[in-house]
Amino acid sequence: MARSTARKRALNTLYEADEKSQDFLSLLEERKARPGAQTPLPAYAVTIVEGVAEHRRDIDGSLQTHSTRWPLSRMHAIDRNILRIAAWEMLYNPDVPDKVAIDEALSLAKTLSDADAPSFIHGVLSALEQEKDEHQARREQADRIAALADAEADAVVSDDESNGAKAGVAASEPASSKPAHVDSELNSVASGSAGEDSDSDQVLDHAVDQSAPSLDQLKLTLPDELTPGVDRPSGD
Repeated sequence: MARSTARKRALNTLYEADEKSQDFLSLLEERKARPGAQTPLPAYAVTIVEGVAEHRRDIDGSLQTHSTRWPLSRMHAIDRNILRIAAWEMLYNPDVPDKVAIDEALSLAKTLSDADAPSFIHGVLSALEQEKDEHQARREQADRIAALADAEADAVVSDDESNGAKAGVAASEPASSKPAHVDSELNSVASGSAGEDSDSDQVLDHAVDQSAPSLDQLKLTLPDELTPGVDRPSGD
């Protein structure tokens, strides 16, 4: 009930400033200093007026988007400021559920405005609520995607650091980790292999030398024309 009263007092201040074309905060300071016959403004009424004044451009833009029947400038000042209060609570005060803000706005409209006002205000605020829910869903989805991307990036960095650490360990180890006696045995095997290859080459060369004929053993066969003293058949 206390907040309902505060909403009504905030509406009175916003409506008066709107009718006078006076800055909201300017009139608020006057009412805080000189409440007149009324009791001092409740703290929540001050919060509402300050919030509407701070976000007035965005609030009016959202309301104008969802008002299909009337532009904001042509609305009755009471209806316009009822909508502003509800929109501020829906968009900028998470302590107030959207349904409560809408119901409170309808209650003010039924009491202070004409018969058509409640249905019109309900339509505008319901559209604003739907847009807010869709925006919230998109933002939550974007946050989830960003969180997944961050997790993947952290995993990649972790893998890179792990691989870098392994590379550092490998680089710090000796060029050969084999025991010295293994190198010795390998060298011995290599030397033996080299000796065996040399002996094999010698044996092969010897075998080739033994099988090759000497100059004395070679016979040079000349054509008959070049051999003297050999009878040739006559051409006759």
